Amino acid sequence: MTGLPRFPAPRTWPLDPAPALRAVQTTAPITRVQIWDGSTPWLVSGYDEVRTLLRDPRLSAAPEHPGYPHSTPSRFMQRLSFLTMDAPEHTRQRRFVAKPFSAKRVEAMRPRIHELVHDLIDRLLAGPKPADLLEAFALPVPCTVICHLLGVPYEDHEFFSTSAKALIDPRATHEEAMAARQGLVDYIDRLLTAKRTDPAEDMLSELANEQVATGNLTQHDATLIGMLMLLGGFDTTANTISLGVLALTEHRDQFEILRQLETPEEIDGAVEEILRYTAVPQGGRRRVALADIEIGDVVIRAGDGLILAGDLANRDASVVEDPDRLDLRRPAHRHVTFGHGPHQCLGMPLARLELQIALPALVRRIPTLRPAVAMDRIEFREPGTGVYGVKELPVTW
Repeated sequence: MTGLPRFPAPRTWPLDPAPALRAVQTTAPITRVQIWDGSTPWLVSGYDEVRTLLRDPRLSAAPEHPGYPHSTPSRFMQRLSFLTMDAPEHTRQRRFVAKPFSAKRVEAMRPRIHELVHDLIDRLLAGPKPADLLEAFALPVPCTVICHLLGVPYEDHEFFSTSAKALIDPRATHEEAMAARQGLVDYIDRLLTAKRTDPAEDMLSELANEQVATGNLTQHDATLIGMLMLLGGFDTTANTISLGVLALTEHRDQFEILRQLETPEEIDGAVEEILRYTAVPQGGRRRVALADIEIGDVVIRAGDGLILAGDLANRDASVVEDPDRLDLRRPAHRHVTFGHGPHQCLGMPLARLELQIALPALVRRIPTLRPAVAMDRIEFREPGTGVYGVKELPVTW
């Protein structure tokens, strides 16, 4: 097909979805687009349509199916643990790591995260200006937390951060992405093996001694789960913090509102709006239809690929009033930044807690915080990386 919109499309205003795709959303919330390999999956950008299809068991998340719309030539999503599985195996494996993300266990981490956040702010204020907020604050917060939760040495964070970037790089070849992946697999495998004889109170120890040792999981499956938890545990939250700060400094009235919010309910609502507005998971959830699906006036055929675009759905004007406006006092919206349905992000409670602590603390303690360079000098990640964000965020105060 020719003349179809290209996906992904570049953004003209860094915090808003591409205008060309927004235009498509208003006329055809389910439409064909063309992606990097010339294939033409369905782009689903309507809020109701995205939520409906993310719950539909006739869609598969397994990249091995013909017609699956891979986001990059590297096809890095293949065999990425339960993230790329369907029920019942998806449900079974996900259950093994659900306990550390329960509301009770996440809430018990609040004092530790609070202390970490304020320690990082102390260091930021004592250091040079300008500073890179991504490296000095936004990345260390979730990275330190997920390392503690998993039982991964924080001093290795440069290795797995670099490996994660290489894995999702839209310019990487399949061989380059798989080399980065194998490095991470070998790293987690060694940690799991060590925790069989030297366990601690962490997720990898639980996987090694409660699941692998009992035969519930193979060592390989446990390794892939550990890798997925590590990759998913820091990059999205780090970039939500960075883009959230950037959005707040561009909207000083909202910056001041966040500084003045007092109740947990108000802060929770503000964080939900920042999650809706920034929506750093880009490129959409990728699926393939296992059967014909009729939705509205569109028939999706078995074997068709789909891209369920949460960042566009979050800006659907039919369900969100003035969706391009950041409004921290907006009634909390059921955004789809974390996905929806059976594959909804497992780490959602932890990410929310980190944001609820980090963002208010930062704006309260550094009320004059601002970018140190003009917006057009800030480097953003390329379309197609899977997680939108900045390469660095120079700030001063």
